Amino acid sequence: MRSLRRALTAASAVSLMTLSVTACTDDGSTVRFGYISDYNGASLLAIADKQGLWDKQGLTPDIKVFTNGPLQIQALGSGDLDFGYIGPGAMWLPATGKAKVVAVNTLAYADRVIGRPGVKTMQDLKGKKVGVPEGTSGDMVLNLALRKAGMTAGDIQKIPMDPATVVSAFSAGQIDGAGIWYPLIDTIKQKVPDTVELASTKEFPDSSFPTAFVGGTGVDQELTRKVIKVLQEANDWRAAHPEDSITEAAALLKLDVAKVKADAANVQVMSTADLVAKTKDGTVATWLNSLGDFFVSTGQLKSRPDPATYYTGDLYTEAYTK
Repeated sequence: MRSLRRALTAASAVSLMTLSVTACTDDGSTVRFGYISDYNGASLLAIADKQGLWDKQGLTPDIKVFTNGPLQIQALGSGDLDFGYIGPGAMWLPATGKAKVVAVNTLAYADRVIGRPGVKTMQDLKGKKVGVPEGTSGDMVLNLALRKAGMTAGDIQKIPMDPATVVSAFSAGQIDGAGIWYPLIDTIKQKVPDTVELASTKEFPDSSFPTAFVGGTGVDQELTRKVIKVLQEANDWRAAHPEDSITEAAALLKLDVAKVKADAANVQVMSTADLVAKTKDGTVATWLNSLGDFFVSTGQLKSRPDPATYYTGDLYTEAYTK
C-alpha cells in the first residue's frame, strides 16, 4: 500500500535511540522492545523497570524509541524488534498480518488536526498544505475530520512527513495544517502560540481508539506470555498509581512532569481485569472491527479481518489467570 511504502521509506532516515534499562537477570532472555515518546508508549515500560517486573519474569529489556507505529512494525518484520507499541492509526498493519496485537494498552484521544493562525475550520484547509505521518493516528484523525466536514483528501495538499518534520514544518510556516498528536502539539504551540485545533478524536464519541502492544509474527509463545504478564502487572500498578505513573514516564522520557500529565489527560486507562473482561465479552473485538471498517473506507484494508486473526486475546486472558 502506498501509505505503508512511504512510512517504510521514512524508516531509513530515522535513527533509533537505545535507552538502557536496568533489570538484572541471571540467565534471562533479552527482549527488544520499541516505544513512542509519550505517556501511552512509555509509562508501562518505565513502571516495569522501576517495579522490577522484568526481573520477576526472568527477562532483560532492551528498549528503543521510535517516532511512530509503522516504523516499529517494519522493525518487527525485519527481526530487529521483538515487541513494540502502536497507536490506533497503525492498527491496520496488524490487521494485514504484519504483527500480532498481544495486549491492549489504553483508549487514546490525543490526536488532532491543527491549523496555523487564520485557519479556523477544516474547510479553510481546502487547497492548503497539510502535513501528516501517513499510516498513523495523525493520518486517522485527518481522514475522520475530512469526512465529517464533507471533504476528501483530494481537497487538500496532503504531504507525507515524519512527526518531527511535521513539528518543524508547521512551526516554520511551510505547511498550513497537520494531522498530529500530543505531546508534539504542545511543542508546536510553544513555537506557534495561536495554533488552532480544528478537529479531535474526542469529537467521535461513538468510536473507540485503542492503543496496543504488538509482537512479531514469529516471536516465541512462551516469551510472549511472559511479556504479557509484565505488561499486565505494570498496567495494574499504573491504574492504582496514576500520579506516580506520570512521574515514572516523565523520568524515562526526560520530560517535564507537567507536560506528561497534560499528555496523560488524553488517555483512558483500564485495569487488566477490565481488559480481560472486555476481551471475553467481545468489546475489544468491537473496537478493532470499528477501526477495521474505517481502514477499509480509507483503502488501507481491502476487507475487514476477524480480530481473532491478529489479537492474541486467548494468551492475554491466560496470562492473567495463571
